[in-house]
Amino acid sequence: MSKIYTVEKDFQNTRFDKWFKSKVINLPQSLIEKIVRLNKVKINKKKTTSSYRVQLGDIVEVYDISKFKIIDRPKVLKYKPSRKEVDVYDDYILENNENFIVINKPAGIPVQSGTKSFRNIIDILKNTKYFKDHKPYIVHRLDKETSGILIVAKTREYAQLFTSLFRIRKIHKTYIALTYGRIKNVKDTLKDDLVYFDNNKKIIQKAISYLKVLKLSDKYSYVELNPITGRKHQLRKQLFNLGHPIIGDDKYFLNRKIIIKKKKSNKLMLHAYKIKFMIKNTKYNFKAKYNNEFEAFLNKNF
Repeated sequence: MSKIYTVEKDFQNTRFDKWFKSKVINLPQSLIEKIVRLNKVKINKKKTTSSYRVQLGDIVEVYDISKFKIIDRPKVLKYKPSRKEVDVYDDYILENNENFIVINKPAGIPVQSGTKSFRNIIDILKNTKYFKDHKPYIVHRLDKETSGILIVAKTREYAQLFTSLFRIRKIHKTYIALTYGRIKNVKDTLKDDLVYFDNNKKIIQKAISYLKVLKLSDKYSYVELNPITGRKHQLRKQLFNLGHPIIGDDKYFLNRKIIIKKKKSNKLMLHAYKIKFMIKNTKYNFKAKYNNEFEAFLNKNF
């Protein structure tokens, strides 16, 4: 006997192994590969591979796999926000439609949970009315301390679409930042080889951003930044390399004593200000107001 499944729209062009884990049983990758090798699965009455991308309407037959048991894994704890915390997100919504939302992310909260952070944007959004009938999909990230525009997809189809648009650089982002010191060049192209480590392996990635100085004071610079590449901590690292770290950045700084003193009164002064893209001949252009701390520092020093 076999069980028959029909691939739904939300899984269009998804790898078979990912579809299998979601719709049949969440087995380790090695067991899925074994099931495929043993011809325990057929798609449209034909053999398949784990990397095959399923299409809308595909008929998947899964034969007896009862002997394949998933190993018990630790239960992943989800953050459960209060009603008050959920309701406040109405104030952050910039766009809400059937395919995605755009929010003005507050500073101080990560996009998803991690080893150091339990409270997170995604778990909060799951409990809002905006995702009552949908699952939130992450399509890009902002650092925990960075505020500003964040897109969250409502369907797998749009998650894949946004991922593709980011990859081919068809989504254009603009950040604003407040930095230490007076930046000399009013306009500049920042090109850096940024160093990262993955399991003690050194990785070098090229990073490119456009910089424009908006205002200067005696001690600070107010700048606009357009990242062309999308590296982790890209803008923070590039401004640090330039000799003008972002105010409130306690990771990339030049003088620990000065930064610690400033950090007591200032959050990270980096804000994802604007984003624009086009989908199906429709242009989208969003702008997010910066937070009170950013505005207060700007008004006081410029």
